[in-house]
Amino acid sequence: MDVKTLRRKYAGLEPVLTERARRLWAATEALAVGRGGIALVERASGVSRSTISRGIRELEAGEALEAGRIRRPGGGRKRATEKDGKLLVDLEALVEPTAWGDPTSPLRWTSKSVRHLAEELQAMGHDVSHRLVADLLHACGYSLQANRKTREGSQHLDRDAQFRYINDRVRTFQKRHQPVVSVDTKKKELVGDFKNSGREWRPKKDPEPVRVHDFLIPEEGKAIPYGIYDLGRNEGWVSVGIDHDTASFAVNALRRWWKVMGRPAYRAATSLLITADAGGSNGPRLRLWKWELQRFANRTGLAVTVCHFPPGTSKWNKIEHRLFSHIAMNWRGKPLVSLVAIVNLIASTRTAAGLRIRSEIDRGCYPQGVVVTDEQMAQVHLQPHRFHGEWNYTLRPTRARN
Repeated sequence: MDVKTLRRKYAGLEPVLTERARRLWAATEALAVGRGGIALVERASGVSRSTISRGIRELEAGEALEAGRIRRPGGGRKRATEKDGKLLVDLEALVEPTAWGDPTSPLRWTSKSVRHLAEELQAMGHDVSHRLVADLLHACGYSLQANRKTREGSQHLDRDAQFRYINDRVRTFQKRHQPVVSVDTKKKELVGDFKNSGREWRPKKDPEPVRVHDFLIPEEGKAIPYGIYDLGRNEGWVSVGIDHDTASFAVNALRRWWKVMGRPAYRAATSLLITADAGGSNGPRLRLWKWELQRFANRTGLAVTVCHFPPGTSKWNKIEHRLFSHIAMNWRGKPLVSLVAIVNLIASTRTAAGLRIRSEIDRGCYPQGVVVTDEQMAQVHLQPHRFHGEWNYTLRPTRARN
């Protein structure tokens, strides 16, 4: 029998041979060839000389195994954790250093990749590879996981009571057919051919090219979208500013909404309810916010009531998930190459529930650090509510004028 014949036989059997069957087949063929059989089988199959010799010894001894077994009990390579009893303990101490081991572990402040873990275990005297570390972590119930936003921080004692108060105010205004809006500033966006998260359909293997680095383009600047969402009509207004996110900018957006969308829809309105976060350009502690709202009330003749959400609860503001989230979904995967593109993408946002949005560019200048004097604040006709007057207040116009 020649090498080619043996090689063909082995190639046909190799996919179904177990470790022991391969050894015994090689031994049988070697014995059948006779003198020089071991060398011939080794060349044809690649099975080592020592393995073939071991198979011959097993055949001559007539060793038998239980059905379904390929090794004798206790045979085969020992598990790493059996050979090294401290391996798992040290690995878990590295993965959770503050709970299991020394808090001064170097991996407490570095990436816990399997390679870093393997290097640290090797420094402790363990014989491991990064693949073994990955297998051990999976066996212990570990998996790769991202952070999850669940902690809201400390909660104000009247957090839920303020939610109920806002809800009652909204229902009262809506029963009287008075406008109720939710306001906030959306995340600032770089203007230019930058990567925008998400994907959109394009011809295969033809992604839209964008810049590698997200560095501000001075001549393009940033876009500052400030939104007003009408809770009763499912309508929104977004002013896209280019200067600074100040209270003056925020109230000017409100003023534009009222002129273009609010007044035509609420001809008989005498009051307006605004729900807002407790920070940013519409924070309850900002003098400029209240001063600008007073000017808005004077100009429109509306009594403006403001109810702020407690600190740390901005995600409950309706505008976040009824307006801004849909805008983000509409422009996913599209570079915001210009202010015009941003305005068009915002205005084209639609939902199955019938959301409609108007948007425009606000090219006004809104300097930071504007000081509202005590004399100006004396002109603000602000009436704090009995319940948390710092969060809930009404500004009444000094004169009615449309």
